[in-house]
Order: sequence, then structure tokens, then C-alpha cells
Amino acid sequence: MTIQKRKTYELEIIDLAYGGKGLAKPDGFPVFIDRCVPGDLVFVKITRKKKSWAEGKMINIVRPSALRNQGKCLYNNFCGGCKWQQIGYDIQLEYKKRHVIESIEHIGRLKDIRVNDVIPSDKIYEYRNKMEFSCALKRWLLPWELENEDIKKDFGIGLHVPGTFDKVIDIQQCEIMPDLGNKILDDVRQFIKGSTLLAYDLKTHEGFWRFLMLRHSKAFDTWMVNIVTRVKNIEVVQDLADLLAKKHPQVKSILNNITDSKSGVSIDKEEIILYGEDHIKEKLGKFEFKISANSFFQTNTGSCEKLYSKVSEYAALTGNEIVIDLYSGTGTIPIWLSDQAKMVYGIEIVKSAVIDARQNALLNGIENCEFLEGDIKDVLPGLKQKPDVMIIDPPRVGMHKDVVQQVLLIGPEKIVYVSCNPATLARDLEMLAPKYEVREIQPIDMFPHTYHIESIALLIKK
Repeated sequence: MTIQKRKTYELEIIDLAYGGKGLAKPDGFPVFIDRCVPGDLVFVKITRKKKSWAEGKMINIVRPSALRNQGKCLYNNFCGGCKWQQIGYDIQLEYKKRHVIESIEHIGRLKDIRVNDVIPSDKIYEYRNKMEFSCALKRWLLPWELENEDIKKDFGIGLHVPGTFDKVIDIQQCEIMPDLGNKILDDVRQFIKGSTLLAYDLKTHEGFWRFLMLRHSKAFDTWMVNIVTRVKNIEVVQDLADLLAKKHPQVKSILNNITDSKSGVSIDKEEIILYGEDHIKEKLGKFEFKISANSFFQTNTGSCEKLYSKVSEYAALTGNEIVIDLYSGTGTIPIWLSDQAKMVYGIEIVKSAVIDARQNALLNGIENCEFLEGDIKDVLPGLKQKPDVMIIDPPRVGMHKDVVQQVLLIGPEKIVYVSCNPATLARDLEMLAPKYEVREIQPIDMFPHTYHIESIALLIKK
């Protein structure tokens, strides 16, 4: 069979590729199709064709796989949030482990590395502590809505259709955030619909309402509501804040972040407190953390505690060690390790994160954590004390090659590498392999119903 662009084919899905797409191999030629399950027989239109692979769009399922489940979420087949709901959770974990192994072997070219079974998330629904919803002047209609002439393409607030910047699904019930979040979301929806101000339009860059960001504290069962608008109009947003504060006692922080940035990102230029404080508190183990509107914090609190417990186990500190945490963010890992080490240094380039980290250390009465602001490749060479243990927890893009070289030059006896991207983990481990043995890798699921997987690698100096 010769695969051609814009042609249609009946294909059998034989595997799931990293990235979550189904894989068919007609006559050995790889074709990747979204929203498929191994065992599905699907009718597909080829949308992209390269020399050694192609991509297709599923038109319909000819014969469903025995593995296929009915997703709990109404929007499962349209939203980009959690596409794997149609696969049983135990099978999701098997594929996630396999994707880590395949990345290590094929990208990192490392053989016989021990990869443990994935540590599962305790909750597979209502697990996310942060959700961000976009406002749209004209929402994207679902297939059954298109059939009803009485349904108008009016205001919507929800999540984007995958691969689009301006198509927003009006989400009535998101299954991966705690249920009160859906009630708050609907209150905001109804308020905006009743207001005289329009939603922001990413094409014309006009309009007022931009985003709604919700944060939830698992330990204290409290909420933060961040209303993001294009310009300042305190009177209107204060009315919304008063409504939410009166109706939902668990809401302890309501903010208005203002940004006229033309990008579809909710980073603010100004922040106004409408109700309560500018943060909520969360606990990880015995430690408390302040979380502000734009702080980074792991989105699955329960799995985060499992992740940090494994970091502690791999670090195996005795109380006498110097520890350095690269990419230390708001200080969660250094604070978690503080009572196990002699001294912990954290390096972070984002100024607001460093400020949060220092406040979190004060909040917990910790005196042996020091947080340094700046680019790792500039700050790391200036440290006078050589670390016994190095924690590396980079963003999805992994480490800069200059940082890798500095790590090799410093040569700590042990490295604990935390990664949210198996591909860049594999690439970085290959660069560290000349001087370090990869003892084992532990995947931990932070993101049920998605292909994403967190991993921790233990590296010992040769």
C-alpha cells in the first residue's frame, strides 16, 4: 500500500506512540493518528506525508478495540486536555513505562537501564490543583450542537480545541479538577454572559475578559480565583469577586490580573487583590507553601508527595551533605530535603520564584536553604562549595548543553534527575553517561489520562 496525502484508508492501530497518537503500519510505513486505541480499525484521511512517516485524521471507527472504554468526560473526543480516557488506567501506565524505556534506548542509546513500574496517581479524576480556562467571543460548537439550529455560537469559557489558538470549547464539567471548580467556572460564565463587556478576541485584540485561572489547595481545601482581563475595570470585576466570595466560603483569594499582551498566555502586567490574600497555602508532607497566582507548583499534589519521597530515597542523605538543586523554582525540593542535609542551595532564573522560595523557607523556619537568582550556567561556577548530591529538575526542554558540561566538571558523587519529558531525559542522560552510571529510573504518574509521565533517574559517579 502506497500512502498518499489527502487520500483515505482503512488502517489498524497496532501501538501508541509517545505523544499519545495511535500508530498504524501499512506495509511497514508508520502512520500516526490521534485519538486511537491499539486494536482499533479506523477510516483515516492522510493530512501530512513525509518520506518515512505520515499523519492522518480519523474519520470514523470501523471496528473499536477491545481496549476502548467510554471516557467519563463529555468532551473527551474534542478537548486536548486528557485524550487517554478511553484507555483503562492500568494500560495507560503500561504504555507510559514503555515510552520511558523506548526513549532511553532509542534516543539516549543506553541499554539495560532498570526502569521500574510506574507509581500510579491515587486519584485519576479531580486530581489537578490548577486549571486555566480561556474566554471566547464565539465558542466552538460540538457536533451535536451543530445539528441544533436553536443553539447560538455565543460566548464560551473553557479549553482550546487541539492545534488551534482561537477555538474554545465551552466546558460545563471538567472531570480532572475538584468539583467545586466547575461551580465557580459556571458562576463566572453566567456573570460574563450578563455583563456588557465582551470576551477578548485573539484576532482583533479587542474585548475585556481573557482567562479564568483556578487553584485548589488539597491540604486546606481552599481556592484561588484569578480573573485575567485586558484592561482595568475594577467596578465590574469587584462585583464578580463579591458574588464568588459570598457564594463559596472555600474561596480565600480572588485576584484580577491585567494584561494587554497579544499572546494567548495569562501572564500579568498588573495584579489587584479583590478579596482575601494574594496567595493560598498548600502542604507537601509536613511543610507549608505559599502559592501565588503565577507561581509554579506541581499540578497533582498527591503524586508530588510521592515524587519528592522518591527524590529523598535516591538522595539518601545523612545530614552531612551539601546539596545543590538546579532549576529550584519556588523551593519545594530544597525545603523538602532541608532536614536531611547540612546545606541546600537552589538556583533559579525566575526572580518571582526565588522570592517565593525564600518566603517559603521563612514560613517553615528553615535556615539551611539558600536560594540564588540567575542563569545556572552563570551562577553554578561561582559556588565555592562542591555538592555531594545534585538535584536536577529542568523544564521540558531539558538542560542546556553548557549546564551539562558544568555538571560534569563539578562531578558530584550522586545526581537525582527529575524529568517531565522522557525524550530530553534520555538525551541528557546520554551526555552524562561518560562519567555517570544510570542506576535506575522510577516513573511516577502525575497526569492520568494523558501521555505525559514524570521520571526520576538515579545517577552514581563512576
